[in-house]
Amino acid sequence: MVQSMTGFGSAEKNGFRVEIRSLNHRFIDISTKVPSYMSQHDIPLRKILKERFHRGRFDVSVSITGHELTQLSINKELARKIYTAFQDLQKELSIPGQIYIDTLANYRELIIEEEPEYDVDALYTAFTEAVSKLEAMRMQEGEMLSKELRNSAESLNVLNNKIKSLCPDMLTCYREKLSERLKTILGGIEPDNVRIMQEAAIMAERLDISEEVSRIENHIKQFIEILNDGNVIGRRLDFLLQEINREVNTIASKSSDYTILSLTVEMKIEIEKMREQVQNIQ
Repeated sequence: MVQSMTGFGSAEKNGFRVEIRSLNHRFIDISTKVPSYMSQHDIPLRKILKERFHRGRFDVSVSITGHELTQLSINKELARKIYTAFQDLQKELSIPGQIYIDTLANYRELIIEEEPEYDVDALYTAFTEAVSKLEAMRMQEGEMLSKELRNSAESLNVLNNKIKSLCPDMLTCYREKLSERLKTILGGIEPDNVRIMQEAAIMAERLDISEEVSRIENHIKQFIEILNDGNVIGRRLDFLLQEINREVNTIASKSSDYTILSLTVEMKIEIEKMREQVQNIQ
């Protein structure tokens, strides 16, 4: 199934809230924001994402709700030693004044942060649920993109077939133009028809676009097959669109026919739209 790289999933379980957002990225890039005392779960959580997804930038936020985040206590033994050290210094140097609590408050090492107890199973349950919701949204978005790309591929095919139908007229048109030019040059004398045919054949070989048209037809067919297969297809689709665009550019450079040139412009517009959509597919 085709999967977009844009999505969001969230879940809450027993005091945990997990939010995961995903955006476009060439590879897989994961950024996590979890409480410091839960850092040992960072790698396992990343592993879960990598097992479910292959491309995209993921922003993960894990927060605690419903109970106190941390417990604070004072290192009384250290506070006692600091206070005694100041008293000794006062006596030794005859320093006047009082030692207040503000003096001790400047020593952050006196404050001890105790890691709170939490339900590890609830953490992974909430995370897995958020991942599943994210995946469902990415698949829903991917299905919409898939339908739009199929319609665009069909439009490309229609335009390509129009160009294909004009190919036989190119030789006839060039032969007629060549004959008229030679008549003008020769002052109305009828030119050698054999010579005209030879020149037209040489030019037709240079301007032949049948191979490009055929390759575009095959690329479009392959594009639709890949869409039907689904899974990790974004880069393959993008490569095919680059190839189609290259063939269209070749047709435009070879042809001087106004109708064909107009059709190639329409094809380029359609290809550009498709490439923007494909950038969002895993």
